[in-house]
Amino acid sequence: MITVTRLNGQKFVVNAELIRTVESNPDTTIRLINGDQFIVKESMDEVVKLSVEYGQSLRKLLPPT
Repeated sequence: MITVTRLNGQKFVVNAELIRTVESNPDTTIRLINGDQFIVKESMDEVVKLSVEYGQSLRKLLPPT
């Protein structure tokens, strides 16, 4: 899960595993696999960074193979 901010300043959490696309046009728009979309204050690069960090944190929880 990643925390992002709506344009009105309200923070909310998005399941990073459900993100289909992130666009910057010029506001950052997150589109989920179910079609929902959110416009957020964070830059596209920041959303990608947060999503990658989330994925890395999940892999740290896996036992070594």
